[in-house]
Amino acid sequence: MRMKVLVIAAAFLAGISTAHAAGEKIELPDVEWSWEGPFGTFDKAQLQRGLQVYTEVCATCHSLNLLAYRDLAALGYGEEEIKAYAANYEVEDGPDDAGEMFTRVAIPSDRFLPPFPNENAARASNNGAYPPDLSLMTKARKNGANYLYAMMIGYSDEIPEDVALMEGMNYQKYFAGHQIAMPQPLYGDDIEYADGTEATLEQEARDVTAFLAWAAEPELEDRKSMGIKVLLFLGVLFVMVIAVKKAVWRNVKH
Repeated sequence: MRMKVLVIAAAFLAGISTAHAAGEKIELPDVEWSWEGPFGTFDKAQLQRGLQVYTEVCATCHSLNLLAYRDLAALGYGEEEIKAYAANYEVEDGPDDAGEMFTRVAIPSDRFLPPFPNENAARASNNGAYPPDLSLMTKARKNGANYLYAMMIGYSDEIPEDVALMEGMNYQKYFAGHQIAMPQPLYGDDIEYADGTEATLEQEARDVTAFLAWAAEPELEDRKSMGIKVLLFLGVLFVMVIAVKKAVWRNVKH
């Protein structure tokens, strides 16, 4: 399942390149992310803002199929808060004792509810384009976080004279070929942050990118922590081995 999602996401990100832009190298914005580096960690406040951006904007078109509502505990939400968040959605369940499917309120163990029941419905609502699942979006491409951030901020109404947009396409300066089917998702002031942070375009793009980076690799902090512990253990073990070697050979006559 993860491979299928990754393939779909990669195909989406590859986009449509014109002959004019075939050899063009696009420089992405170089953003410093809190989770980068061996000691980097996610900013939980930023992740919560990113969840809000995803919920109020991105979730209308894009699914997050690999994430369950209970996973939000890692963002600092309590059990009751997660239950309340999940309760905003209804999922199909069953069959019941009569063999019928039924609808119920979502619970923390459910995965995020997709915006469309199937691919055909998604395409019908998006002029034939299929909005990809975002679970692995930051892993689908090298430098994925910066790429996704660029996709949020790179739209412009000022179209260069040498770019002829095809019908239904939008100009995007960071996208291969500079033409993309997805309309501009963020404009700034799209939402009112619960923590009072000013909702500029760049802030929203940073926050939702951070949230999607966490969604793609929620175990990142645990993995880094384990790696540091292993290195420390090996360092202590190395010192002990050297000390034992010296003690053993100290009394050996040459």
